[in-house]
Amino acid sequence: MGSSLTAQRRMAARSRVAAQPLHEGLLIVKVEEDSLEGRGSDLPGTWQDPETSRQQFRQLRYQEVDGPEEALRRLRELCRRWLRPEMRSKEQILELLVLEQFLTILPEELQAWVREHCPESGEEAAAVARALQRALGGTSPQVWKLELRTKS
Repeated sequence: MGSSLTAQRRMAARSRVAAQPLHEGLLIVKVEEDSLEGRGSDLPGTWQDPETSRQQFRQLRYQEVDGPEEALRRLRELCRRWLRPEMRSKEQILELLVLEQFLTILPEELQAWVREHCPESGEEAAAVARALQRALGGTSPQVWKLELRTKS
């Protein structure tokens, strides 16, 4: 009986659930329907790397879908695949969004250089950008264009 209860508790802890206690220590477990396993199977590459999922989310065009409801559904699914809220905390999701925006505002050549280093946080991205800036002698973004092109 104890191992069955432990297995039920582990199962409840792994998925987003609403649990109600019953007599004799048993639980009724209701698994929510919006989990990734139950949705998105019609979308190719459900288990892609985060960068590919981010790109698909950002590149979806209204003309590619059948109407506003489908567009919204696809955006939600692509966003879930990218941000993976079932596995990440709010702070981690915020960090991904800040990292993406940081990379977006960098000058184009510097952005490409930093992306090649695959930073996992804003701090890593800033450190890579700072290291390149030091390597280029603290020059301005306009000079980076010329120097980075000659290094390629």
